[in-house]
Amino acid sequence: MSEGFSADWLSRREPFDARARSPALAARLAEVLPARPRILELGAGAGSLFRWLAPRIGRAQVWTMLDADGDLLADGFDRTAAWAARRGWNVTAPSGALIVHAPGGAWRIEARVADFGASSAALPLAGHDAVVCSALFDLISAAWVRAFAARLAVPFLACLTVDGRDRFIPPVPGDARVRTGFARHMRSDKGFGRAMGQDAPAMLARILREAGFDVASAPSDWLIPRMATTFLADMVEGHAGAAADALPAQAAPIHAWSDARRRAIAAGRLSLVIGHRDILALPKKD
Repeated sequence: MSEGFSADWLSRREPFDARARSPALAARLAEVLPARPRILELGAGAGSLFRWLAPRIGRAQVWTMLDADGDLLADGFDRTAAWAARRGWNVTAPSGALIVHAPGGAWRIEARVADFGASSAALPLAGHDAVVCSALFDLISAAWVRAFAARLAVPFLACLTVDGRDRFIPPVPGDARVRTGFARHMRSDKGFGRAMGQDAPAMLARILREAGFDVASAPSDWLIPRMATTFLADMVEGHAGAAADALPAQAAPIHAWSDARRRAIAAGRLSLVIGHRDILALPKKD
């Protein structure tokens, strides 16, 4: 798994993630889980999904967080402990785990450093009641997903999967070039084989249905307003950098587009929608 993200970047995106994810799909997942569910999170990073989903499950639960970056996992423990303390909840840390003593029951978190990009066969799916992830499956290949779906036997929630419905507002002619380059970059190998990129929501849903799951989907778009200048600048830089990498012969006009978009941010004239979908797969009832 080669795609890396900084703790600062994950912190800046967390409030946008939290507002975008589908509460309805999370509620459906919570309804089918047992009294004290055991949840496996793939690509957990700094724990943003846990801090959003655990309160919606709302009862005692055990999480195993997998990520290739041990520093991010450690940062996530620190962020979660501080987040819980702000809510007046006691936090303990026995034997490398983290336990949040929430009103509805204890939430235990264990973290494991694991690079599962080469094969889904290494994932510890047995012994868990659900598998969850956030902002991951657009980085993954269809072949990896097919192998994963063949082993999956429990509910699965994939949040914030990019679907290509990005809109810079107001539009300018250079948007099309950047969109093309960004989409091409999204499909490059991120450590899981050729990534599904913006086709991921549709392909993931189809593969899961073929594997025998009932699948539901909901939009989970980032809505980035004009006053979110720092995050807008992140988005412009990220889109321009990816597009220039994918279309090196067009790097000059792409950088000119980036400069113009930064001026629009400074003038309070740019907002942005980044299209995502959340996918929930439930085993079919006999």
